[in-house]
Amino acid sequence: MIDEFAKGNLHGRLRRDREALLWKLDGLSEYDARRPLTATGTNLLGLVKHVATVEARYFGEVFGRPSPERLPRWQESDGSDLWATEDETRDRITGFYRRTWEHSDATIDALALDARGRVPWWPEPHADTNLFAVMVHVLGESVRHAGHADILREGLDGRTGLRAEHEKQIDEEARAAHWAKVEEAARSAASVKA
Repeated sequence: MIDEFAKGNLHGRLRRDREALLWKLDGLSEYDARRPLTATGTNLLGLVKHVATVEARYFGEVFGRPSPERLPRWQESDGSDLWATEDETRDRITGFYRRTWEHSDATIDALALDARGRVPWWPEPHADTNLFAVMVHVLGESVRHAGHADILREGLDGRTGLRAEHEKQIDEEARAAHWAKVEEAARSAASVKA
């Protein structure tokens, strides 16, 4: 009973965070969805592509259920899953992510939480694992990158939040006042330490 509750809860959170990550692309121009927004080149469409690739690997080859999508071998990872080339359309990448959901969901539905898997890129003795550990790991990856997307999107146009239905109208005046309060606290703390 607890296994089904845990599995359902983890799976529900994974589904929620998948949608949140995709929502961060809504309304953005091609340039804003793709452009590097950090010193390392992190960008919103690249985050989606990366999370899709991670999920495809973990819920695919780890359990002997390879993704129907063509993936480079994990040993040949060169960072190309972190950004979109000019030939890769947004629809192609988001479609890959959605098809990955279907394949991952089928794996999750078909296996028990204690189903054995092997993650060849994890060091020994951790490479032999189970569905529960993989679900926790992939959920952690998804949450981490959805958080990155949150910050990147806020930097682009001020939009924040987990889902569209919870989004509130941006109050620029209130945001500016809050920002000034946080800035003042930082300056004050820095001057006390100096």
